[in-house]
Amino acid sequence: MTGNAALVTGAGSGLGAATAEALAAAGMRVVAMDLNAEGLAALAARCGATPVAGDVASEADVASALEAAAGLGPLRLAVNCAGIAPAGRVVGRGGPHDLALFEKTLRVNLLGTFNVLRLAAQRMQALPVTAPDGERGVIVNTASIAAEDGQVGQCAYAASKAGVVGLTLPAARELAKTGIRVVTIAPGLFETPMLAGLPEAAQAAIRALPPFPARLGRPEEFARLVMAICTNPLLNGTTLRLDSALRLPP
Repeated sequence: MTGNAALVTGAGSGLGAATAEALAAAGMRVVAMDLNAEGLAALAARCGATPVAGDVASEADVASALEAAAGLGPLRLAVNCAGIAPAGRVVGRGGPHDLALFEKTLRVNLLGTFNVLRLAAQRMQALPVTAPDGERGVIVNTASIAAEDGQVGQCAYAASKAGVVGLTLPAARELAKTGIRVVTIAPGLFETPMLAGLPEAAQAAIRALPPFPARLGRPEEFARLVMAICTNPLLNGTTLRLDSALRLPP
């Protein structure tokens, strides 16, 4: 890892920030991308990551972030953590689900993930291979257990994350010929700013759900799985649940 470059999206807070810090501590030169400029500045102060404000669904923004990463060293890793999780029923009290909100969720979570994947893979393919397997790079995506256990009010979010799961294997199969691995993590319930924004009663109910360990995940535990994926070459084309054996109720 030392001396190589990595791009981490959604790095302004939560899982992305923890991942960027872990990679920087391991000696990687990290470019952190997010729309949250304040969060990026705080991250840069903590671990020295290079902040790049941008939208993962924008080809120009992602290309700029990848260019910044390539300027720091060989781009060997891209980690997709950017995402949103709005709630909305198919038909609620105010009428049918807001179509623009559904579209926005897909744009950020699915289109944004694929945008980073395709542009990062293009750059990785130009790199020399590494021993012993001829690997050129790794792309780690973030889905959610909602891709399989989607709850009421999560149609947009669950659909977007199921799409991320669905593209993992075909992308890995296609990129195998150039030595690029693609792996997706499906986190359960984690201590993130997204959770902190919920009412106290909702937070208490959520915290009681995981069977064992009977707690929410910590962002650094997500980062540790990213590190494990990087160092284990047999992990490819799969989605790993990181969820304390949790299965979400309806």
